[in-house]
Amino acid sequence: MEILANSYRGDYKDLIYTGHIAVVDFEGNLLYYCGDPEKIAFARSSAKPMQAMCVFESGAIDAFGIEENEISLLCASHNGEKMHENGVRSVLGKAGLDESYLQCGKHAPFDGPSAKALEDAGIPFSEIHCNCSGKHSGMLITAKHLGESLDDYYTRGHNVQKRITNMIGDLCGYDPEKIILGTDGCGVPVHALPLKNFAMGIARLAKADCLEGKRAEYAKRITTAMHKYPLMMSGTGRVDAALMEHLNVFAKSGADGYYIVGLLDKGIGIALKIDDGNENVRNMVIIEVLRQLGVINEENAHHFEKWAKKEVRNHKDELVGYTLVDFKLHKAE
Repeated sequence: MEILANSYRGDYKDLIYTGHIAVVDFEGNLLYYCGDPEKIAFARSSAKPMQAMCVFESGAIDAFGIEENEISLLCASHNGEKMHENGVRSVLGKAGLDESYLQCGKHAPFDGPSAKALEDAGIPFSEIHCNCSGKHSGMLITAKHLGESLDDYYTRGHNVQKRITNMIGDLCGYDPEKIILGTDGCGVPVHALPLKNFAMGIARLAKADCLEGKRAEYAKRITTAMHKYPLMMSGTGRVDAALMEHLNVFAKSGADGYYIVGLLDKGIGIALKIDDGNENVRNMVIIEVLRQLGVINEENAHHFEKWAKKEVRNHKDELVGYTLVDFKLHKAE
């Protein structure tokens, strides 16, 4: 483990945050790292762009006329804003489905105003408000197009999920049989493999022409859609959207301290994991990684200031300290 950030109360170093970073090119070469780049961790929602590749391979995207902004939504951990609700309904409707088919569970929208509007109107939260409803919609239209069962599409034994595991293994140069499976917050299988391998898979999506056959086209369409419609892929006020609005990257947060970025102009992938899952620290660390790589610089840094450090405040809203990054990427030998 390596310390990536410290939290100060006053001048005293109160808390430490450890984690792991792998920066890898599309050929699998480790370029930079912190901690253990071979750390096995669940990619969580950072896997969504790879999961979307399977929707393309099924033929469902073109068969149902899924539009570019909707492709971005398939990769989303969205805020549950109205644009996300409408997008999910559109994707499902094009396949003759509706939100009753979703098996992702329900929670309040991440977006506070959207959650309050629903509460004020007396509208209960439903599966469509789940941040993973876009991904689940992609899984559903895949099963519909291939004539597979719809009521159990989310289970480990379903062909939809088997294809996803194989896709992740293929893209990441990692034996799918070695991928550790768990269950994600939305009920589908979640995948654990080494950070270095996952970063290579992200780098390969970033340099789509390194992939064979139609996969090159699919990867390009996915990363282009994410970059072109970042708010659909995340939401108002989210770090993912800010990175894609101001940098030539595609970015995807994952729960419990996971994060990926693909550098579209360089074919480089970044994967990181914060050991205790702290998402504020995760956001600070990815901003600092991009700064150390020169992607964030003096000209664009102001766009990311709100995520670069975190204030520590007490119950009276008095400033009592800060959480700050404290690491330097190691150049691989």
